[in-house]
Amino acid sequence: MANRTYFDWNATAPLRPEARAAMEAVLGLTGNASSVHAEGRAARQAVELARHQVAALVGAEAQHVTFMSGATEANMLALTPALELGGRKEPRDRLFVSAVEHPSVLCGGRFPANAVEILPVNGDGIVDLVELERYLLRSERPLVSVMQANNETGVIQPIAEIAAIVHAANGVLHVDAVQATGRIDCSIGELGADLLSLSAHKLGGPQGAGALVRCGEIHIAQALIKGGGQERSMRAGTENVAAIAGFGAAAAAANAARQADALRMAALRDLLEAGLKAATPQAVIFGKNAPRLPNTTLFSVPRVKAETAIIALDLNGIAVSSGSACSSGRVQASSVLTAMGVGIELTRGALRISLGWTTSDRDVESLLNAWNSVVSSLLKEHATAA
Repeated sequence: MANRTYFDWNATAPLRPEARAAMEAVLGLTGNASSVHAEGRAARQAVELARHQVAALVGAEAQHVTFMSGATEANMLALTPALELGGRKEPRDRLFVSAVEHPSVLCGGRFPANAVEILPVNGDGIVDLVELERYLLRSERPLVSVMQANNETGVIQPIAEIAAIVHAANGVLHVDAVQATGRIDCSIGELGADLLSLSAHKLGGPQGAGALVRCGEIHIAQALIKGGGQERSMRAGTENVAAIAGFGAAAAAANAARQADALRMAALRDLLEAGLKAATPQAVIFGKNAPRLPNTTLFSVPRVKAETAIIALDLNGIAVSSGSACSSGRVQASSVLTAMGVGIELTRGALRISLGWTTSDRDVESLLNAWNSVVSSLLKEHATAA
C-alpha cells in the first residue's frame, strides 16, 4: 500500500532485515534439530545461536531460555502452581496479577479461578506497593505477575521494588516483558524477576515465536505441552527453527541499537504529543506523569470515538490502534484505563500511537497533518449525533 505511515508498533513490528536474513538461511536447511546427523546438527546450531542471542537481550543464561509459540504461551507456562524453587517443591498457593495485565495473564493461567486475585493500580496504572504487601499476607507461597511496561499506556512498573516485596513474602515474580524488550533495559537480574516472558514479533522478529526465561533457581515441574523431550522437556514438539532463528537475530539487532533508538523515539514521541496538544488542547495523555516507554502514547479527546478516529486516520494513510491488539480486530473500551479510574467517555475514545526504529520526523508530521484534518469533523460528527 502506497503512502501509508505505520504507528502500531506495539501490536507488531515490521520484520527486521537481520531476522529475515536469518530465517531465509535456515529455511534452506533440511534437518530436524533433534536429529544427530549433520543436517540435524546444523538446525540445532541455529536454535542454540538464537538461544544465546535472546539470553543476551535480557542478561540471562542461555540454558534458562525456553522457546515457545509466543508470549501468551510463555505466560500460560509460567502461571502454574507447580513451581520448584532451588530444588524444593514449593507449589504456589495463590496468584496475584495487576489489574493492567495482558488478557493472557488476567485469565490466571493454570490456577483455579478462586486462587487468583487482582492487584489495584493508581491513576497512572502503577501497582500500589502498599496494597501489594497487604495482599501478599493472604498467601504463604504466592506467585505474582506484573508486566514491566504496559502495552497500551507504555507506563513502566517499578519491577525491582515489586520483586523485593514479593521475595520478602516468600513469593515468586513473573514479569511479562513483551513491550519492554528492545526499548528499555530488561536484565532479569537487575529486575529481580524469576520468570520473564518475551515475544519475537514485538521487536522485529517473526510472529509465532516467543520465550520464557527463568532465573537459575526456578523450575517448572509441569510442562504445558507434553510429549517429546524438546526444550529440555519444557515444551514438546519439533522446534520452529526458522522462527527461532529470526527471533534470535531480531533480539541481537534490538540489543545493539536499543539505547540510540530509545533516545530518538522519545524525542519523536515528545514532538508528537506537543503537536496533538496544540491541535486539541483538551486531549488527555494517559500516564504522562509516570515513567513510560520511549515509543508509546495513549490519548483521548472528549467527544471523539476511537473507532471513528481509527477509520478516519486509516483513510488518510495512518495506522494507529485503540490499545491492545489482542481482541480479534474489535475496538472496545480499555480494561487498563478502567483499572486506572478513567471515565467511560475517555476510555471509549482512547487511541494508541506507537513508534519504532524506522519512524521518522516526516512520519510524525504526516500523522499530525492527518489528525489536524480529521479531528474537527470528528468533533462535529459527535455534536450532530448528540
